[in-house]
Amino acid sequence: MNYIMDLRKVVGTRPLIMAGACVIVADKNRRILLQLRKDNNCWAIAGGALELGESLEQAAKRELFEETGLVAKNLTLFNVYSGEDFYYKYPHGDEVYNVVTAYICTEYEGELRKQESEVQDLQFFSLKELPLNLSPVDRPIIREYIQSVKSNNKAPF
Repeated sequence: MNYIMDLRKVVGTRPLIMAGACVIVADKNRRILLQLRKDNNCWAIAGGALELGESLEQAAKRELFEETGLVAKNLTLFNVYSGEDFYYKYPHGDEVYNVVTAYICTEYEGELRKQESEVQDLQFFSLKELPLNLSPVDRPIIREYIQSVKSNNKAPF
């Protein structure tokens, strides 16, 4: 159940196109949940790579639960991202061009519980007080989300 790691054994660190999903969890106060990642010491949206046979929505729900302990009661498709802005080189050298499907979740259950192997901390942040060290791939997604909240076009509030 780790398609990318298996693929890396064959191709090494060469750039891959990696399909994945992320979840913008928003609470009743319009704060968003971010995780402080262990690999790059940046704050990021919960999410990760698609596994074989998995739908994007299933991947989003799985990654949310694995990384935060929260179970999404609903997901709303926000946008799909790709291109140069979604190139990322991991600290250990692996390179990817991400194709990310972003979802919004405002209804969830469970208690916050960080995934010890990947996550240093979990916190909700006001959109006006986000940390400076946001993960590079998540910046454009968060920027668009903030704009949608301001214009109230896409955010389900």
